[in-house]
Amino acid sequence: MNDCFINGIGCVSAQDTSDNEIFLEKATALTKNVVTVIKPDYRSFIKPAMIRRMASGVKNGVVASAIALKEAKIDNPDAIITGSGMGCLRDSERFLKTILDNDEQYLTPTAFIQSTHNTVGAQVALGLQCKSYNVTYVHSATSFETALIDAKLLLDEEASTILVGGIDEIGDHTTDLHKLIHHIKEEEILENGLLDSKTKGTIFSEGAQFFVLEDKKTANSYAKLLDVEIYDVLEQHEIESKIDQFLAANKLSISDIDTVILGNNGDVEYDGIYQNLQNSIFKNTPQVYYKHLSGEYNTASAFGLYVASQILKKQEIPEVLKLNNLNTSSIKYILLYNQYRGQDHSFTLVRAL
Repeated sequence: MNDCFINGIGCVSAQDTSDNEIFLEKATALTKNVVTVIKPDYRSFIKPAMIRRMASGVKNGVVASAIALKEAKIDNPDAIITGSGMGCLRDSERFLKTILDNDEQYLTPTAFIQSTHNTVGAQVALGLQCKSYNVTYVHSATSFETALIDAKLLLDEEASTILVGGIDEIGDHTTDLHKLIHHIKEEEILENGLLDSKTKGTIFSEGAQFFVLEDKKTANSYAKLLDVEIYDVLEQHEIESKIDQFLAANKLSISDIDTVILGNNGDVEYDGIYQNLQNSIFKNTPQVYYKHLSGEYNTASAFGLYVASQILKKQEIPEVLKLNNLNTSSIKYILLYNQYRGQDHSFTLVRAL
């Protein structure tokens, strides 16, 4: 298989992450149970006349993609691949509300047209005048990882530069539904932090992360993406063996992993999956988490890859990310493991240059 290097990153999130030179230096743990992104300067990336017609997820995606492409010094990629669990949710809700309010009559199609999952990828392509391969994957909490897998396959065939992203946004009505079924924490303010809450649900948020993947290393390269693997359902006892198999397929073992990045989100019903790994196979490995900074959304694992890439490039782990106090002199291999509510398990392996 061809090499796959991460040569550019763009990140719009609940933290100030639009400047890649600054890695979570001003990061603070989220305390509210529903959090939106810190809005970037849209006018620096999007024409003012277009801003008001774009959904927030589209604007965030366009900005993140522009930052990634500029950093990688790429004008037009060979492919654009995106992952989104819920698409442009606010426009979906707006269209459905209009159907109800107008008794299914006199509807304008604009909100429906702009609500589809592939709107972000399409808008990025239109802005770049990119007429190449353009696909969006909708696979719940493995949407972004599926996009990564497709990108790696495409690099082995015909492409040399691929723009890959994960984008999701918050919708008011959908948020209310998640609150009703306790997917979002009942307490509006978490005074003692996410992992100490000991209650059901998590913090919901939104974000847009884009990565430029290329088959050649450059002066801007962050890391090398080695492998990605996803599973719909795994029993608790299967997870350790699947990690061992995943690493063995890459000629590695647990002892080779210098840092593990886990998707702990404070949900007392499901964080035990991570805690079992923390106390067993990864008990001697430096551990990192990130959803107390990003919040939970279907493509939050893309924020995890942003964290991994920055750690490998800068060779340091900010204190705000640490789950334990173990340290290592150098960081070569990082394993990311994520799951959501006991399903959609993913393993991502990255290496320092």
